[in-house]
Amino acid sequence: MSRALFLVCYDISAQDRLHRTHKQVQAYAVGGQKSFYECWLTPAELRALKDGLAEILDFAEDRVHFFQLDPRMLPSFYGQAARQSIQPFLIV
Repeated sequence: MSRALFLVCYDISAQDRLHRTHKQVQAYAVGGQKSFYECWLTPAELRALKDGLAEILDFAEDRVHFFQLDPRMLPSFYGQAARQSIQPFLIV
């Protein structure tokens, strides 16, 4: 099964839902900060993450976006930003 790189971004209005959403997304994340996380996901993991978030979110108030990224693209850095080291990195 092939994995794809996604940027998962969220804006949650209630603190309890924010905490639960953060834990759910961070379980799949390989890097990120605050409410933006990079996740390498199989199609089954993507579905599981979306289903888990659907149980948490209030669709009238909250937002979650999934952007599929091209892993071959090189990042641009500004200011004091630097490439995040994910070595050693192993997906089981």
